[in-house]
Amino acid sequence: MTVKVSIIGASGYTGGELLRLLANHDKIELLYATSREYAGKPLTTVHPNLRGFFSGMKFSDVNIDKISSDSDLVFVNTPAGTSVNYTPKLLEVGLRVIDLSPDFRLKRTEDYELWYEMKHPRPDLLKEAVFGLPELHRKEIASAKLVACPGCNSTAALLSLIPAVKARIIDLDHVAVDVKVGSSEAGRIPTAGTHHPERANVMRPYEASGHRHVAEVEQELSQIAGRELKIAFVPHAVGSVRGALATSHVWLVDSNMDEQDVWKVYAAEYGKEPFVRIVRGKPYQYPDPKHIIGSNFADVGFAVEKRVGRAALMAAIDNLVKGAAGQAIQCMNIMLGFDEKTGLNFPAIRPV
Repeated sequence: MTVKVSIIGASGYTGGELLRLLANHDKIELLYATSREYAGKPLTTVHPNLRGFFSGMKFSDVNIDKISSDSDLVFVNTPAGTSVNYTPKLLEVGLRVIDLSPDFRLKRTEDYELWYEMKHPRPDLLKEAVFGLPELHRKEIASAKLVACPGCNSTAALLSLIPAVKARIIDLDHVAVDVKVGSSEAGRIPTAGTHHPERANVMRPYEASGHRHVAEVEQELSQIAGRELKIAFVPHAVGSVRGALATSHVWLVDSNMDEQDVWKVYAAEYGKEPFVRIVRGKPYQYPDPKHIIGSNFADVGFAVEKRVGRAALMAAIDNLVKGAAGQAIQCMNIMLGFDEKTGLNFPAIRPV
């Protein structure tokens, strides 16, 4: 079975990664890759790594009627507040949609007012959308019409914490997450803070009093815990191009727990996950984004400081792959009944 797929918003870094990963997916046919800025120009105008792929395909403008009539599934990869203009129309004609924007990730309209200063026009679709983290919602994703993929920071944070929250081994009232992320998170168009001379060699906290992605973390962990949780969350911009590392600082309920005990909890949760690897043992003792760059893998690990009853729970991902395009394709595979690893089962690049 060949599925006809289109991408709305294909000229940015995440759009480029969607194209790169789909180039070798043997069960899809790419119909349209849209870009308002580059409509009519070859994909290689902004994605030179795609030379020789997609037979000289060009970017198209957004034509919802055409995309709707020709496609089976659409990736919507647009800035916040834009997908809500396209996705309802796609769903109305029976298409399945994977949204990489934040427009349908949160379940409560008041959260959009708080975090995005946006009055959400389609609260009915917020209830219908499935949060696109396969490690949490694989069953729901399989039958979903609309999947809302999480952000990269929230993906890393959630993967670091899910087993500990499920097993109730940590104090749920005191969780602090530190995420370090590369410059590609900021997108292809530079700003005063992301322009390379300003970003290179930097280690800079930003939105330290409340980053939007924490809303997704709180939502999903609260659902697991069965009660509302509040998570402290500080992201840091670092000088690398790609990669995100979440370190969640938590306090163990049982101060006698050691790393072997924590490993058992994580192995029970992630042991059969196709894209989650538990990192233990020297010399590469802890997760490091360097070892997952370009891949859909997430490396998780932990350290226990018994002296104070504290644990550091860590997860490393490529922010553009497991944190965006790769996770979206993983969700697509689940939705369409393909092997979950199709088009994604390859190791990271080394060295980088």
